[in-house]
Amino acid sequence: MNPFNSFISALPGACAQGLIWGLMALGVYISFRILNTSDLTVDGSIATGGAACLMLIRAGVPAAAAVAASAAAGMIAGLVTGLLCTKCRIPAILSGILTQLALYSVNLRIMAGKANQPVSVDKFRLLLSQRYVRAAGFDNPIVLLALLSAVIIAAAYYFFGTEIGCSIRATGNNRVMASAQGVNTDRCVVMGLMLANGLVAFSGALLAQYQGFADVNMGRGAIVIGLAAVIIGEVIFGKAFSFNFALRMLAVVLGAVIYYVVLQLVLTLGLNTNDLKLITSVIVAVFLTVPHLKGGRGNARA
Repeated sequence: MNPFNSFISALPGACAQGLIWGLMALGVYISFRILNTSDLTVDGSIATGGAACLMLIRAGVPAAAAVAASAAAGMIAGLVTGLLCTKCRIPAILSGILTQLALYSVNLRIMAGKANQPVSVDKFRLLLSQRYVRAAGFDNPIVLLALLSAVIIAAAYYFFGTEIGCSIRATGNNRVMASAQGVNTDRCVVMGLMLANGLVAFSGALLAQYQGFADVNMGRGAIVIGLAAVIIGEVIFGKAFSFNFALRMLAVVLGAVIYYVVLQLVLTLGLNTNDLKLITSVIVAVFLTVPHLKGGRGNARA
């Protein structure tokens, strides 16, 4: 099979993974862009979501309920980070690192002391599986993931238009001014981090089902992928989607899909899979550089 055919064959899987990680990137977008907080909890909370979901499914809990419980576990992780940040006055980035570090041990306990636990679509009724990535109809995970993305974007759009949501956005824009207007900024930070990590854990629960296993290290580098999706979405769709908040969130999800498509293309061309982290860094660096290059050319013409 030539490289082009190999790439086309792998494209559905890349799109499915992109949509899963796009949901995770929405959580990163909430903390990084809306709340204006550097939260590194996500590297641990995505694994928490995957581990909790998988173990609940293995215990006989329906997959949908397991995913909801996993999202709740992620929100608890966000709560811990938020309390460390607001009540203990530990810097946000360090609070996230501390929670992420603690979650490694928590995730091991959730998975009964094992670093990796499998779940088979032959034995359990899962919401999605990579086995059906080329199937027609609702068995195809891309269909479910596209629907979930639309529902979550719509729900987030509604939530951030409410009084509480607007308070969170105001806290991220200018915490001092928001506090002067009577907003409880500490509560908003905690709620924002809970929402962000709940989404991340939700993504981790879907990822564990899709790939058929949960691993204690499955979240390593997740923050980089999330930021890559945010940056790619802003670079490619920034001007066209900037006028609407829902479209900006859609751009984040599409940014994750583009990231995985580009990654698959690079791997199809024959690069070593051991270089994935290097490739990720290069892709992020390139998309970070593009706006500055455009600005430089614009200034030169002026």
